[in-house]
Amino acid sequence: MSQNEGKNPRYARSAEAIARLDAEQYRVTQESGTERPFTGAYHAHKEVGIYVDIVSGEPLFASSDKFDSGCGWPSFTKPIEAAHVTEHADGSHGMRRVEVRSKHGDSHLGHVFPDGPRDRGGLRYCINSAALRFVPKARMEEEGYGAYLDQVEGDA
Repeated sequence: MSQNEGKNPRYARSAEAIARLDAEQYRVTQESGTERPFTGAYHAHKEVGIYVDIVSGEPLFASSDKFDSGCGWPSFTKPIEAAHVTEHADGSHGMRRVEVRSKHGDSHLGHVFPDGPRDRGGLRYCINSAALRFVPKARMEEEGYGAYLDQVEGDA
């Protein structure tokens, strides 16, 4: 648990944040949609920083935990803060999956699968780019995410 956990009231869902979403961001985060594979802005994204919820701003994933799974969506081995990601049974489309949502924004993010890199925990968080906003390492302190700098590797 980070020093910020439970202390940052700015991570919240608001009508204003929902109103700022474009059509695809709304469909994905509010209607549990899925973007087409290999089309999302962050699928092949390699910049150093963190990915936050497009609705609440809560930190979700670090670039150092991103990997190329070949599935067509950004994939991560773990959340930056486990408490910011909730898991829910999903039986839609005739499949048994585990949906992941942001805790404070209640945004649909994607799904988690047990087929990730074994040497990094074995999980693959398969996440829609439309649910995320990227914060480059060079702007993390300025945007209030300085507590997470130790979770990203590499130069800004």
